[in-house]
Amino acid sequence: MRLSELFSSQKSVLSIEIFPPKTADGDQALKRSLETLVRYNPAFISCTYGAGGSTQERTLTWCREIQQHLGRPAMSHFTCVGSTVAELSTWLETAWNAGVRNIMALRGDPPAGQDSFRAVEGGLKNANELVELIRRLHPDMGIGVAGYPEKHIEAPSMDVDLINLKRKVDAGADAIFTQLFFVNQNFFAFRERCEQMGVRIPIVPGIMPVTDFSRIQRITSMCGTVFPTELATRLEAVKDDAKAQFDIGVDHAIRQCEELQREGVPGIHFYALNKSEACDRILQHLVGMNG
Repeated sequence: MRLSELFSSQKSVLSIEIFPPKTADGDQALKRSLETLVRYNPAFISCTYGAGGSTQERTLTWCREIQQHLGRPAMSHFTCVGSTVAELSTWLETAWNAGVRNIMALRGDPPAGQDSFRAVEGGLKNANELVELIRRLHPDMGIGVAGYPEKHIEAPSMDVDLINLKRKVDAGADAIFTQLFFVNQNFFAFRERCEQMGVRIPIVPGIMPVTDFSRIQRITSMCGTVFPTELATRLEAVKDDAKAQFDIGVDHAIRQCEELQREGVPGIHFYALNKSEACDRILQHLVGMNG
């Protein structure tokens, strides 16, 4: 089922994001995590696509696993990095033949050693061009794109970033999935500005539970996400207590999700980092609250 059908048929669309593990042990651990999380009936599970397309075969392997063995629709990430239009077209055909019907279309990060993104000769420069290519070659493919409530780290201003987002929407995107954030008011302001620009497709908040403060500090520094001072202070105070960090981070995510649901978001996209414990606890709470 493609994205537009999922969002039109469900009041709230739950989705989980994973990445392809690098080892056989990692594969087994991820399978166990997903077996836990599929109990919450996610509408789809997305799988990332490594830097420069480095995991593209593993990405499709996991999409098959998700669909054939877990019985859930898969969404494959897909980037412009390091590929010509011909190569992108070939990969899209391979994904379609593998049963993938939803794509997360991303420009992708600059390869290691490059300080800015540069398209290869015969390649694409921006995500809106990738959306156009997918829509032209596979009109029935569902297409998700990324949105940045606190601005893409490379964008010179929020205005420029929103114009770029609108280009992706106009090119044929079905839904927007946001970068992780920890301050809901920033998401609400972003959503309002999108609506003012005429964006009418679902805008889905991306939530990453904090389970390790040092790890989340690295992630937020790379993507420019605002981290609340009060939350940072609480986590810093228990930096040597892994369970306390986990409890504080999960509690913050629960309160985020509760407010987001009250404000009528069309779904929630969880960045699970291949683990189930945090999302399991959050979803247990939300299911109990809603049912």
